[in-house]
Amino acid sequence: MEISPTLVLTVLTVGISLYAWSNASFLDSWILEPYRVKRHNDYYRFITSGFLHADFGHLLFNMLAFYSFSQVVETIFFSVFGPTAGLLYFLLLYLGGIILSDIPTYLRHRDDPNYRSLGASGGVASVVFSAILFNPTAGIRIFPIPVAIPGFIFGFLYLAYSYYMGRRRGDNINHDAHFYGALYGIVLTLILLPQVGPLFFEKIREFIN
Repeated sequence: MEISPTLVLTVLTVGISLYAWSNASFLDSWILEPYRVKRHNDYYRFITSGFLHADFGHLLFNMLAFYSFSQVVETIFFSVFGPTAGLLYFLLLYLGGIILSDIPTYLRHRDDPNYRSLGASGGVASVVFSAILFNPTAGIRIFPIPVAIPGFIFGFLYLAYSYYMGRRRGDNINHDAHFYGALYGIVLTLILLPQVGPLFFEKIREFIN
């Protein structure tokens, strides 16, 4: 019986996040602290922080988004590349998104002893935008908007908002992770499956016409 990597990653993330909420020392040892990474070479935190979440709402939102979009990507990757390569590429997309999306955060905050970051948002954004490339006209619902937004429109608005908020730095959300995770998902998917690019624009053209 094949086990879905989406399910395994979701269960692991939920379990580790729940455990970290009751174990402050564990959370402290896994969270991304750029200041500490620079001085102690704790580079493992780039990946471990992606399995931690701030609270139940943060965890629920990320895992619902991941589970909703990742099954499409997982199915396509396994179908095109086979079970072994498909699994490796899927993990590269998700885990690579977590790691790569935190590099700009590290560079910006590596001399700030008070900055800490956690969450799977970079990896989730990578998977979401990979899925949008495959089906750009599929509707995406965003609470409290009552109607579905086509994926390619949602993607543009998401990138613009994340970029703006990342420059503004007006809240405690790591918008840079969202922005760079999304870009990583787009770039990696196009590298692995370059034929998706023309199909993406063709589907949009048919949708508009």
